[in-house]
Parts: sequence; C-alpha cells; structure tokens
Amino acid sequence: MGLAVPGVRMALAGLALLALSACSEIVRNHGYVPSDEDLSTVAVGRDTRETVAFKVGRPTAGGVMQNSGWYYVQSRWSQQGAAAPREIDRQVVAVSFDPRGRVSNVERFGLADGQVVALSRRVTDSNIKGVGLIQQLMGNLGRFNPGQFIRQGL
Repeated sequence: MGLAVPGVRMALAGLALLALSACSEIVRNHGYVPSDEDLSTVAVGRDTRETVAFKVGRPTAGGVMQNSGWYYVQSRWSQQGAAAPREIDRQVVAVSFDPRGRVSNVERFGLADGQVVALSRRVTDSNIKGVGLIQQLMGNLGRFNPGQFIRQGL
C-alpha cells in the first residue's frame, strides 16, 4: 500500500500540470511586414517595384487594380484554453506606386487604424417585385399543358 500513495500523488501532480498548461496563452504570428529600418532604404520617387522587392521582399498582397500598391500584412493572435483566438496586433505596410511605377508613398497602419471593409458583396435582387413565393406558385397553376407529361406512341 505504501507504493500506491506516491503513484497517486504523481498522477495528481501530472493532472494538475496538464490542467495548468491548458490555460496557458498560445501566441501565433502570421504574415510578414518589413522593419522600419528596411523601409528607410526605400526612396520615394526613386525606387521601383523591382528595387522595393530587392530591398524589403515581395508583398503579402497586391492591390486589386493592376499596377496599384503593394501590401505587407502581419498579425498576431492569442488564444487561451478553449476560448476563441483574438487578434492582439496587426501591422499593414502599404507601398503606393505612381503611373510610372515609382514609389509614391509608404504608410504603416496598426490594429487601431483598422476598419471592417466588405471586400465582396454578393446580394442578388429579385426580378419580381412585390410578389411572394405563394403568389408565384399559385400563378403557375394554369400555365402548363398536361400533354407535355404524357409519352406519345406507347
């Protein structure tokens, strides 16, 4: 019996450590943003897409329009236990280009600057205004020919 007590104590200690580790914070990083030191090497009005790619790397995302800006995005997420992950930090660096392909602006945005933006809106308007589903179904009752459903030549 003397051996069972230390085994139970070890099992309880292991369960306690497991329970405590389940509550510890897990931090994940996603994406890439160049440092301020790297961005200081980019000269507005002089550098091009090729030189920016050489100096700070290719972006995470590009603009929607052809020949528009480059966007470097990095976010940091925290999760504790079974709770949903939450974003604790976000950095976005936007490099804009003029029509000649030269850098026209370099901006950095943080999580506090962010706004929810609808990138895609898929709303379909109904072609039938003021007519409900039941009215549409009832309106079709007399508009079919039963002869279409009978096979000819049997």
